[in-house]
Amino acid sequence: MRNKWTESFLQESDDLLASIEECALAVSSGETTEDTVDRLFRAFHTIKGTGAMCGLDQVAGFAHHVESLLDDVREHRVVLRAELADLFLASVDQIKILLTAELTDPPQRVVVDQKLIARIQAASAPHELAAEPRAEQTSVAEENIEREWEITFRPNPEILACGGNPILLFEELRELGEVEIVAHTEAISPLEQLQVFTCGFAWTIRLRTTANENAIRDVFIFVEDGAELSINPAPSTAAKDETAQAEQKGEKVAPSAQNASARSAANAARHSFKESMVRVPAARLDRLVNLVGELVMNQSRLAQVAQSVGLPEIANPVQEMDRLVAELRDDVLGIRMLPIGSIFGRFRRLVHDLSVELGKEVVLETEGEETELDKSILDQLGDPLVHMIRNSVDHGIESPQKRIEQGKPARGTVRLAALHRGSDVVVSVSDDGGGINRAAVRAKAVSRGMISADAELSDRDLLNLILLPGFSTSQSVTNISGRGVGMDVVKKQIEALRGSLSIVSEEGKGTTMSLSLPLTLAIIEGLIVQVGEDQFIIPMAAITENVELDRAQRARNNRRNVITVRGELVPYIDLRAAFDIEGSRPEIEKVVIVRHDEGRVGLVVDLILGNHQTVLQSLGHFFRNIDVVSGATILGDGRVALIFDIAAVVRYVEKQKNKLNAECAEQV
Repeated sequence: MRNKWTESFLQESDDLLASIEECALAVSSGETTEDTVDRLFRAFHTIKGTGAMCGLDQVAGFAHHVESLLDDVREHRVVLRAELADLFLASVDQIKILLTAELTDPPQRVVVDQKLIARIQAASAPHELAAEPRAEQTSVAEENIEREWEITFRPNPEILACGGNPILLFEELRELGEVEIVAHTEAISPLEQLQVFTCGFAWTIRLRTTANENAIRDVFIFVEDGAELSINPAPSTAAKDETAQAEQKGEKVAPSAQNASARSAANAARHSFKESMVRVPAARLDRLVNLVGELVMNQSRLAQVAQSVGLPEIANPVQEMDRLVAELRDDVLGIRMLPIGSIFGRFRRLVHDLSVELGKEVVLETEGEETELDKSILDQLGDPLVHMIRNSVDHGIESPQKRIEQGKPARGTVRLAALHRGSDVVVSVSDDGGGINRAAVRAKAVSRGMISADAELSDRDLLNLILLPGFSTSQSVTNISGRGVGMDVVKKQIEALRGSLSIVSEEGKGTTMSLSLPLTLAIIEGLIVQVGEDQFIIPMAAITENVELDRAQRARNNRRNVITVRGELVPYIDLRAAFDIEGSRPEIEKVVIVRHDEGRVGLVVDLILGNHQTVLQSLGHFFRNIDVVSGATILGDGRVALIFDIAAVVRYVEKQKNKLNAECAEQV
């Protein structure tokens, strides 16, 4: 059985592996920066050390091989080259396999890929270095010259409770060179308040060594979180280094501590950021949101009671409570908002692997990574985006030779972007490929009996045929496509998220598929409407306007369910008739006009009661087959109001209409 330290490591490893993939792809494309190798080394070093600490010996042993290769790269015994990127990516896959085996109960034993280890060891053989070595190769730190460093270390106060021991760190520093240590005790609590497992010490350490800053920082790699750590050249040493460099250039430079202060500020900012972050299980957040939802509903009921009583002694505290609950609700829901860029990173690896498998040159560009979405939506958005990106790379982007013949660059581009549009977030996947072949789509639909040969379809309806189950224009079934299950899955998953999918394509220039999603599934701003004795909520984000419908207007347009709104005919759905709601119609009904599939449709109701901000509640397992509503809420008077899913209501009415037409045709 896994302990809490293993659970924590398994969670942290996701971030580490994502960082490794990002760096490896940068190496593959030749876009490395100065700290790329250091980031790779630290990630594998952390996986090795923490894995060993948690008893994951296979993970630690394998990571050690990659760490050794990266150490050779850092020391310039091996040249960093694009071929190593494939080894790093394969190593990520191997570690994922080992960690997945640990997640089973009981944990499974997996055989490590010995061929991969052999490739890693072979890559450590020295290669010819570049003719012009990097600037850092000639730096003082890498010429085996002894330098003096000043280290300030104040550990996380919980270091002892977590099993850490600062004395072991000092012994490891002594292995690097001559050490002088001064302890600071100002933060230690008085004896009567002293906690056994709380560390109040801080240390200033002077280290004379030939090791560079990376080697020194590696000593503290497992205790950096929550700690204050700065590693800078000692003032006298820093001055000597600057003077030596200036003399080489024929310049006279006064000693300066700018580099040291800048490095110290960067370290302080990084550790401040680490201290401000707290990892919380998603189940606890969901529980917190549910509790706040119940609090909001009960506060609404309390406000209604206070209003009916009319006592000022009660009204003022209730009003203040309403303000506090509203702030609490917004803050709690804000906690669940995460930048969409947190899932964008994984798609770079997907595009890289697909382009290699298909023999194409494809690059992924991203935009709007800072756009925030509810975590519950992000968790379900990954699979649809995978299908869409695979389609763009496989069906959209042409082969390099064909692109050159068409006057395009050999390398195709897939663009993944996110932006706010009103109360929704629009996520789009576009490519500069060949676009959708309308003739091929139509021919395939006719051959499969999806449409008749003489069917007249708008361009939008024709493109939407690719969203039907079993539809694919691929001539053969491959590991990537051809079975016709990808885009159908995308459509269903997006509709389950109360979103919509649109497709725009221009033959020869490319295709753009856009997903429009609500910011959150947990809370909605809605309009309360009444039909008969029942009350419903229509999401405010979908509403464009409200108009009136009297009996005379019903009789016009040959009794078709359409209404004229500023010269435009808008179809409407009679909710009373659609759901067999009892009661007599009022003389003047209301029509709530909502957006649907880039068009508009009206919902006919008896009354409009006003706005209502509510926390969405699931209907539960017993009502899982009711698909015309997305959930329910409890109103201030204790009544339950169902929340309409506009797209599902339209589908339901169309299905009922088609069924009625089929029955009439049989009778004839």
